[in-house]
Amino acid sequence: MTATAERLADEFDRLVMLVGDQTEEWDRAGSIPRNLLRDLGSRGMLCPQVDARYGGIGAGSLDTGEATARIGSLCSSLRSVMTSQGMAAWTIGRLADSGQRQALLSDLVQGRLAAIGFSEAGAGSDLSAMTTTIRREDGELVVDGAKVWVTAACYADFLVIVGHHEDGAGAVVVPTTAPGVRVRRVGDPLGCRAAGHADVTLDSVRLPLDALLGGTSYSLPMLVTTALAYGRMSVAWGCVGILRACLRATTRHAAKRRQFGRPLAEHQLVARHLAELFVAEQAATRICEHASRCWDAGSADLVVATILAKHTGASQAVKGAASAVQVLASAGAHDGHVVARAYRDAKLMEIIEGSSEICQLILAEHAVATG
Repeated sequence: MTATAERLADEFDRLVMLVGDQTEEWDRAGSIPRNLLRDLGSRGMLCPQVDARYGGIGAGSLDTGEATARIGSLCSSLRSVMTSQGMAAWTIGRLADSGQRQALLSDLVQGRLAAIGFSEAGAGSDLSAMTTTIRREDGELVVDGAKVWVTAACYADFLVIVGHHEDGAGAVVVPTTAPGVRVRRVGDPLGCRAAGHADVTLDSVRLPLDALLGGTSYSLPMLVTTALAYGRMSVAWGCVGILRACLRATTRHAAKRRQFGRPLAEHQLVARHLAELFVAEQAATRICEHASRCWDAGSADLVVATILAKHTGASQAVKGAASAVQVLASAGAHDGHVVARAYRDAKLMEIIEGSSEICQLILAEHAVATG
């Protein structure tokens, strides 16, 4: 194990102890303590892949993935905040100029919190329908638009907002305290209830010119793909965590709970659920490991491998969580229980960072092109 991997493992060992049994309470309250998030951020744990030159841990995708799965097995809401911070950091790292990277990435590993906004009410998977604009006026930038379901926006100090800019698209850094910014919490979300989902309105928000990452325009597909690549990888590993949590809870229950004179695990139809959960966790893990190795190696197969990992992880997490609830029955059907949370949280994973249908279309196109 490298020194970086050891540092990351040590940090996440401490995080597991910090989280303890608070996850049910966070889920019911719909909130994670902000001071905890700032503490994690100040140790680089919310975006572990930020390079050491900016004060980050500098972890690779594989080590970050295993850490993400570990947190995902405890709390998908906390993992979602990690994904959001990581996406913001990754986007800044890819698009910003050197001065912006130094300032913003250093902030993100010193306790400031960030989120990234793509989706709009009329532009979910079809990001070409985006209406948010970033324009230059009187030596400033003016941002107008509205974003929906921005994960972690309720906690964020600043937002990375994607919109149309000149003849292309741009990403702009918007402080949540700037005049014209309104952040409204999404009420009673289906899953990841404590992830700080919010709708964001930007009404003639005026910013300095250097708030535009890189100071130029990009093609919308390139800009979106840059950020979504990190998000898909993080969600995929988070789904591995959901499967591990379901497998652990289900096997323990099935080994102890007795029906008709023997443990549930010895009933064949229950054993089938356990076997399928085990297979799902193993398959998702191996596909995520492959994608992360492609990421760390800079492989040309990275895009397809990442989409495959996200699609497989999400679809298997949904099926696995349903099986876990079925086996635990009433024992796992109360609000806040780990498998009840998994059942709700997993469904959102089939929607975010590219829906299952979008992933299938991309994978089908790849299959035809290479067949």
